[in-house]
Amino acid sequence: MAKAVGDVVVDVEKCKGCELCIEACPEDTLALSNKINQKGYKYAITINDNCTGCVNCAIICPDACITVYRKIAKKSA
Repeated sequence: MAKAVGDVVVDVEKCKGCELCIEACPEDTLALSNKINQKGYKYAITINDNCTGCVNCAIICPDACITVYRKIAKKSA
């Protein structure tokens, strides 16, 4: 059976580092960067490739700065 995977894209200049997306992610895909954006906030980044494309992070983001692209991973035989 094919597995759904996701690719999380964060608009780092809009992110205020509220960490709601990090708490909402069941796969621990996101974390705060050690760097800051132009507004002076640490921003969310992806830290691993285990996103399932559930879009919890995008739904909960109050600033709509997260987009999740979902695709089907082909299972190798």
